[in-house]
Formats: sequence, C-alpha cells, structure tokens
Amino acid sequence: MEYSFSNFPRIVVSQEICMGKPRIKGTRIPVSTVLAYLAGGMSIEDFLKEFHWVAKEDVLQVLAFSSSLANDQVIPLDKALNEIYAYK
Repeated sequence: MEYSFSNFPRIVVSQEICMGKPRIKGTRIPVSTVLAYLAGGMSIEDFLKEFHWVAKEDVLQVLAFSSSLANDQVIPLDKALNEIYAYK
C-alpha cells in the first residue's frame, strides 16, 4: 500500500518500494537520492536532464518536503501509519 503526505502529494511511501523511504511518486527515486545529487553540486536543471522522467515540480516538492522534515512539521511515518490503521 502506498501512502502520500497531504501537503506533499508528489512524495509517497510504500514499504515494498525503496525500503519504505520517501520517494517521488511513480518512480523509485528516494528523496534522499535527489538531495544527495543536489548537495553534491548538481543543479536542478542538470538533474532533470539526467532523470528526464522527473518533473521540476517533483524536485521542488522534494526540497519542500525535506525542509518541512528539518522543521519537524511532518508526522513521523510510524505515528501516521498508526493513525491510519486506527481509523479502519
């Protein structure tokens, strides 16, 4: 089952894909991979050329998602999953 974040619909999590790491929806590219490329000096434009199936909006949402995590504004996945299963 795939879970998305309400404020970041392009970022999803699935325990079966990428070992449960947050990733760009419709891909197997984890958020951490995008950040590693950008932190290593690759520009967004060069990243998009290398990964032509990724949209600029995906990369921008990765950055926003990561910023939100750094500010502790995202519910931890285990807590979110517990809340989801509590409603079923």
